[in-house]
Amino acid sequence: MTSALPKLYFNLYWHMHQPDYRDTLTGEYVLPWTYLHAIKDYTDMAYHFEANSAARATFNFVPVLLDQLEDYVAQFQTNKIADPLLALLAEDDLHGISKEQRQFIIDSCFKCNHEKMLTPFPHYQALYNMAKALESNGEEAFSYLSDQYFADLLVWYHLAWTGESIRRNNTFVQALMLKGQCFSLQERIDFFKLIGELIADLIPRYKKLQKSGQIEISSTPHFHPILPLLLDFKSTRDAMPYAPLPHHPQYPGGKVRAQAHIKAAKDSHKERFGEYPVGMWPAEGGVSHAALLLLAEHDVKWAATGQGVLANSLYKSFENYEMPHKDDYLYQPYRVANDTDEIVCFFRDDHLSDKIGFEYSKLHASEAVADFVGTLEGIHQANTTDKSRIVSVILDGENAWEYFPYNAYYFLSELYAALANHPDIEMTTFSDLVGKSARVQGELTTLPAIAAGSWVYGSFSTWIGSTEKNHGWDLLCEAKKVYDHVMEKGFLEPEEVKNCELQLAICEGSDWFWWFGDYNSSVSVDSFDRLYRRNLSNLYRLLKKPIPEILNHAISVGSGHPAVGGTMRRGQE
Repeated sequence: MTSALPKLYFNLYWHMHQPDYRDTLTGEYVLPWTYLHAIKDYTDMAYHFEANSAARATFNFVPVLLDQLEDYVAQFQTNKIADPLLALLAEDDLHGISKEQRQFIIDSCFKCNHEKMLTPFPHYQALYNMAKALESNGEEAFSYLSDQYFADLLVWYHLAWTGESIRRNNTFVQALMLKGQCFSLQERIDFFKLIGELIADLIPRYKKLQKSGQIEISSTPHFHPILPLLLDFKSTRDAMPYAPLPHHPQYPGGKVRAQAHIKAAKDSHKERFGEYPVGMWPAEGGVSHAALLLLAEHDVKWAATGQGVLANSLYKSFENYEMPHKDDYLYQPYRVANDTDEIVCFFRDDHLSDKIGFEYSKLHASEAVADFVGTLEGIHQANTTDKSRIVSVILDGENAWEYFPYNAYYFLSELYAALANHPDIEMTTFSDLVGKSARVQGELTTLPAIAAGSWVYGSFSTWIGSTEKNHGWDLLCEAKKVYDHVMEKGFLEPEEVKNCELQLAICEGSDWFWWFGDYNSSVSVDSFDRLYRRNLSNLYRLLKKPIPEILNHAISVGSGHPAVGGTMRRGQE
């Protein structure tokens, strides 16, 4: 029975992002996460909406992720594979590979959530047990492993990273899993080709869902920089008044660079999806008053960020503000404006978003869905106004699922079914809400001031304010000063200038700073630390300038054991 209360609008937002894992000078992929998430998570996330035409949501695709997906498609078309792990899957002579390549396979092919992605498969578990038995005898002991061992390990790793929707519907994948061992060269080649087909089909699948009106697709400034920090390091202190900042007072030319990322994202989106994005997820939900209005200047109609930012902004905007219950301030969008531009900003329900990211993987799917829907029903029933409540749940659309059984197949299927058919809850998209906000909400409240921050704790503590993170920024500032000097001199050819700007944009991404810090694992920190320093070194090479010796030294050394491998964080501490 439908309630007499105003309908609750459920605004689900899946953020899809991987940083650029390529060495731009060699074209080689240093890490394989883009294509692995493509065949596991991006395939499954599209499938669930294809399987339930009544479900609606918004997807955010960061352009640097799309750049890489298209690059993988080109690799398969030309048969010039630049990802060393992917290339080994189709290697016709595993007997002839080097000792280093064998070690690389061992080091790479057990990187997954063992409880959900390795242990359920006895043949894969057996391969792991063999490697662990030899490990204590040193690398030389791996020479006892046969070519067939490496062939089977490569196949099983890629099977573990294959989406549940593929496993359930592709008879070839089912045959491989049933066979379990002694995979032939032809089977490896056929599996390799299937991976290429899955990646090539991704953008068309999402584009089709967008065209049908079932999903909205938004964007992010191209290489995922945190706009407020490019604009002003001191914006950090809105949420962390006493935070130490980099030695450089500002990022040189930050506004010009922020504008370049926004424009590039809009152009990229139009090229891929046939239209400019209506809205954007600022990288990491990183906003400030200046950053939001900069998006508005570029005709971005809506943006979104974290619940903590809203709380801080209300305190900043209204003198002697007394914070009410979150039901009375969170479940509505707000207007941010100046004399010429305006943008609508939505705010994440941290509690519900974090439940999906961190809690529901431990529950049976039906129990998790009942809890989630029950919480939404409680928010709906508590509404004593004539305005509809808008609940925005925003989180990573890729990294959580390896912690769920069956890549969250049952959880997502049951969640979409429950919400799409609910009499009092309507699944919707950001642009739909902006279009009908006057009808469902009345006149939007204007926030006179935005307190700068992100979706993580409402601050920028994940990216700036510690010794390691600030050092990373200082290294980037020094490189940017050299970049500006070379550009001013004008001795580079146009193509060289283009390559330098691309390399600079990669270095400006947020991901490098995310991983600096002892709360992350040492393996993850080392991988991203090395790649960041490689990117900075490549920028100096492209600028034809000496590489500073300091880039030979690690910026950060992790020692923590973060939840979900450190790829996700909670919105609230």
